[in-house]
Amino acid sequence: MKAKIHVEGGGNRREANARCREGFREFFHRAGLDPRSLRVIPGGARTETYKSFRDDVETGHGDFVVLLVDSEGPLHGTSVWEHLRATDGWTRPDHCPEDHAHLMVQCMEAWLVADREALATFYGPEFSPGAIPKRTDVEDMPVSDLQRGLRQATRRCRKGSYSKGKHSFEVLAKLDSQKVMAAAPYARRLIETLRRHGTART
Repeated sequence: MKAKIHVEGGGNRREANARCREGFREFFHRAGLDPRSLRVIPGGARTETYKSFRDDVETGHGDFVVLLVDSEGPLHGTSVWEHLRATDGWTRPDHCPEDHAHLMVQCMEAWLVADREALATFYGPEFSPGAIPKRTDVEDMPVSDLQRGLRQATRRCRKGSYSKGKHSFEVLAKLDSQKVMAAAPYARRLIETLRRHGTART
């Protein structure tokens, strides 16, 4: 079975979509998944990502279809679909199990700060890790704190200050997936779900 993962990110430009696909594919590969069994589909804007996912589920070709978006804040309710219904008004498609929807809590930047070594390697000696709050509960960090910390930590770097899309997918490709899974339970939930559906490397 092939997993088709509709991810929030990318955009209307081919280059942005290619960066998004490559970043997630490499992250999944580092997590022990087989890239040949995964298809990453950049959805661009949040609502468009959901619509693409929903349409894919409803056509039903036997693939395992996954939605992956930012939670964009603390979780509401006891399940991913409860959160998405409360925050976005999205409903779960018919015959779509709970494990088809996944969240980056509270945003993808939480995954990035879970591996400061990867950030330091990417940005070089000008990177200032002390600007990012040193916390192990990365999924409890507010979106504004994560993004502000990353901008401040990278503002003197030769590659320029962090910005979503410009550097995020390149850093994602370099992350130690085990560190991310240890710090971010919802990232672990995603990887473990994909493994159960036959995408692990053999």
